[in-house]
Amino acid sequence: MENKTSNEAQVSVDLRGIQERLLIERRTRITVMALLLSALIFTVIYGTLEDPFQFTFSKIGNRFNPSLRVVFIVWSTYTGIAIQTSILALFRLEEYKNKWAYRFIISSVVFLILTSALPSLEKWPLFQDMHIVAGALFAGCITMGVVPFMRWVAKENIRLQRSVYIWLSTIWVGSISIMFIFGNTGLFELFFFCSFIDYLLYITLSLFEEEVIKKSIILLSGHEDLNRGIDDIFFPEFVRARKRMRSIRLLKKKEKETQDK
Repeated sequence: MENKTSNEAQVSVDLRGIQERLLIERRTRITVMALLLSALIFTVIYGTLEDPFQFTFSKIGNRFNPSLRVVFIVWSTYTGIAIQTSILALFRLEEYKNKWAYRFIISSVVFLILTSALPSLEKWPLFQDMHIVAGALFAGCITMGVVPFMRWVAKENIRLQRSVYIWLSTIWVGSISIMFIFGNTGLFELFFFCSFIDYLLYITLSLFEEEVIKKSIILLSGHEDLNRGIDDIFFPEFVRARKRMRSIRLLKKKEKETQDK
């Protein structure tokens, strides 16, 4: 009897832990996708402030209105943080343990910010020219951080294998092709960042949804009413509020019955 009670308590604790992780993952997904969507909008707006067929992101930020230099730095910082946050969230979700991948992703954000900040150092022309090197290092770090992870995801998840390779090929082949056809222009940068952020939105939605489905199956297995089970899992605050309201109504009903007597 004691063993049965102990097992039931253990199951209850395990289910509660799964539910808590599920809610955390749901909130993380919403946060990551909000960051990526806003970064995508920011990228499109900034990249089209001037003609992207003629001017790179760096030229847009440094050749025209001086205030655009600040906008350029803000864009690179915000977009870099959004990309880093989404990728690291995917690493944690999939329990990807490659330490070098973490280092490459974090370094890529630093190099992206340097790419925008270095051209503003007019007193040090040598550092100004280093923004090209910083841009190349950003591309190298983001590639070495993301590609091995995506290949690992494709290997672990056969369902996503084809789409992963199609997306990666489209991003890198498309970016390089645009650079060769149109030269080093803003169009190349606009295509790379927009397609890469779109891909992160897709893979974030796919992997988080898959994890939610797996945990939901475990949690809903004991519910006869699926709608009630979904409320219990995804909207615990609403369920608690509903129970409080029900308790208040019962209490008022009892008080009224007592007064009538």
